[in-house]
Formats: sequence, C-alpha cells, structure tokens
Amino acid sequence: MRNEAVNRVRLVFTLFDADGNGVLESDDFTLMSSRVAAAVPEADEARKQAMRAGFTRYWNTLVEELDANGDGRITYDEYQACVLSPERFGGAVDAFAAGFARLGDLDGSGTVTRPAFIGLMRGVGFDLPNIHALFDAFGPDDDDRVRVDVWEAEIKNFYAPDKGGIPADLLAAAPAA
Repeated sequence: MRNEAVNRVRLVFTLFDADGNGVLESDDFTLMSSRVAAAVPEADEARKQAMRAGFTRYWNTLVEELDANGDGRITYDEYQACVLSPERFGGAVDAFAAGFARLGDLDGSGTVTRPAFIGLMRGVGFDLPNIHALFDAFGPDDDDRVRVDVWEAEIKNFYAPDKGGIPADLLAAAPAA
C-alpha cells in the first residue's frame, strides 16, 4: 500500500466525519450528501438522487464490512482497512464516483464546469487551492470544463492502494499558496 493512498484516505475520513466526533456514522453521510447537493442547486433531482444513493451505498458497505459490534460507528482504523481493499469496497467506490462526478454535469454534455466542480468539492470540504490544482491537472478545455469520465476515473484512483503520483494526490497535499 502506497503512502499516498494512506494520506488520501486519512483526509477523506476526516472530511466524511462531518460532525467531527472522530468516527463515521450514518448521519455523517446524510449531512455530507446534503452539503454536496446544496453546492449545486441547479443540478436536477435525478442526479442529486444518484449522488445520494452513492453516498448511501458507501456508508452501507462500510457498515456491512466493518461494524462487527453493530454500534453504527466506524473508526479510522476500520475505515482504512476497508476502503483500501478494492475487493471489499470497489463496488461502493464505483457507485459513489459515478453519482458524485455526474452530479456536476449540469447540462448533460459529459463535462463539468470549474464552478460546478469547485462547488461539489467544497461541499465535501476540500481546500480551494487543491481543488483548482486538481481541476487544472485534468486539462480543462477552452471552455474551462473537464470531462466527467476523467473525473470519475480519478475518484476511483483516489481509493486505489497501489496508486501514487496521480492527480488525486493534489487533494491531500498541503494547500497550495
């Protein structure tokens, strides 16, 4: 497992712990998906529902895989053990990546504008300079848009234990000046 993957997972655990109590719970994912939906109010309801379904599957997979004592809480150690195991978590990541990235395709063009991208990523809690760095790493077109499939693939890379030196590492880097 690469250090970059561990850094990415540590960051996303902190962000998903929406209430800051040090563990992940169902309410954290409800709160996070509400923040993300609010970040792009112009998105249609079907896309918002797909995004929420991705968050729900993500949570349900964690609980099914990790919550042996049934308390509805996932610690960081438990989380890391699951999300960095593609055989255990790959389906949840696929659903999450698709729902999240496609929510930003507001006009159905297969692309995401910088403002929509920023809104979604800020809704999760990533730092603005890192968001811009990631967007730029995707090679936006002349209209300052990135392809949804490129973003979706990079979300999947974010959870890959064997990936390093990838654009997603920019999200876990110290915020750029």
